[in-house]
Amino acid sequence: MTRRLLSLLALVLPLALHAATWTVHPGESIQPVLDRAAAGDVVEVQRGHYDGNLRITKPLTLRGLQRPTISGGLQGDTIRITAPDVTIEGLIVRDSGSSLLQQNAGIYVTPGSHRATVRRCDLVYNLFGLWIQKANDVRVEHNLIVGKRDHGSSQRGNGVQLYDTTGARIEHNHISFVRDALYVDVSHHAVFRGNRLHHSRYGTHYMNSYHNLWEDNDSYLNRGGLALMEVRDQVVRNNRAWGNTDHGIMLRTLQDSVIENNVVAGNARGFFIYDVEYVQLRGNLVVDNQVGVHLSAGSTRNRVEGNDFVGNREQVRYVGAKDETWGAEGGNHWSNYLGWDRDGDGRGDVRYEANDLVDRLVWQHPSARLLLASPAVQALRLVGQQFPVLRVPGVVDPKPRMRPAHPDWKEWNGKQSSLEP
Repeated sequence: MTRRLLSLLALVLPLALHAATWTVHPGESIQPVLDRAAAGDVVEVQRGHYDGNLRITKPLTLRGLQRPTISGGLQGDTIRITAPDVTIEGLIVRDSGSSLLQQNAGIYVTPGSHRATVRRCDLVYNLFGLWIQKANDVRVEHNLIVGKRDHGSSQRGNGVQLYDTTGARIEHNHISFVRDALYVDVSHHAVFRGNRLHHSRYGTHYMNSYHNLWEDNDSYLNRGGLALMEVRDQVVRNNRAWGNTDHGIMLRTLQDSVIENNVVAGNARGFFIYDVEYVQLRGNLVVDNQVGVHLSAGSTRNRVEGNDFVGNREQVRYVGAKDETWGAEGGNHWSNYLGWDRDGDGRGDVRYEANDLVDRLVWQHPSARLLLASPAVQALRLVGQQFPVLRVPGVVDPKPRMRPAHPDWKEWNGKQSSLEP
């Protein structure tokens, strides 16, 4: 046994051998018990209603039995953690103050409170559900977070606020009626998985954060589903963003990332891509949006392969001075492609062009949508391809796939929503 292991055991064993369990009964106060408990102890709170703003200043576990309620009385933070290795589980935590200046929260994790864990709690009617600042390796798991629904969107706090952290795991939470469900700033090497985020401004708002994984989340009925801004080295896979009144997934000033196998359906804009380079977009289903992709600000040198663009009112809204090539290796599927496949290899014999003459006509005269399937409009599109003087720069796919890779795309039709969060 090494000297280092012996030293670690010398620190851990005394806590394990002397850890005590304290019980708080209805009608009693929780804070005096937290003050008397020693590091490593467990404080169990029986079912009931408890008023007071709690402060946890040592490593311990605060556990609810049959989901007791702790109310902050609409003042300050309901629970404030100022020590590392604190676990809070099985509680209803509610009624923080409403001061955005003081950042009132249901649970406030202060700088240095590393390895905090909050699991299986209901955080309701708090300004911020969880505020986590300069605390590493936190765990936020299986919680219900609902903000102050009677406040206007700009007067609410965020569901989970992460600032200047590393190693966080935010998994399987259900968050709604807040400003941004997940707000992530200067936070790296985090995992966001299995969360349901709805009726907020953004489902997720990332800024200045690197090496994060966003996987298997649902962002719906927000203004924006997922916003990645000023970030790099992200993996965004197997998520669903639907029914958002602005964008499904925003990529703004993004580099060196992978965006794959997501469903983006029924949004005003499926993808909003601005100032993006060296990114792989592959295997995504972009279906039934007003605009499939809004592409601008020199977004180039990206690899866009194997995506399905189905039934979007405008497949691509492109702002640029020259053509942008997508699908050079294997192609993407475009539901409004009018070409043919004479050799039967599954790829169109003529290239697909977004932003063609017909697209511009529809932008200028929306009522022309009624004629999109007519032979005259199809002929107009073919004429535009033959006479380059009539075309403007756009997205070009030289090997468009004739069939979508997602056979279930019809299940995502009709996901639009006009609801305001």
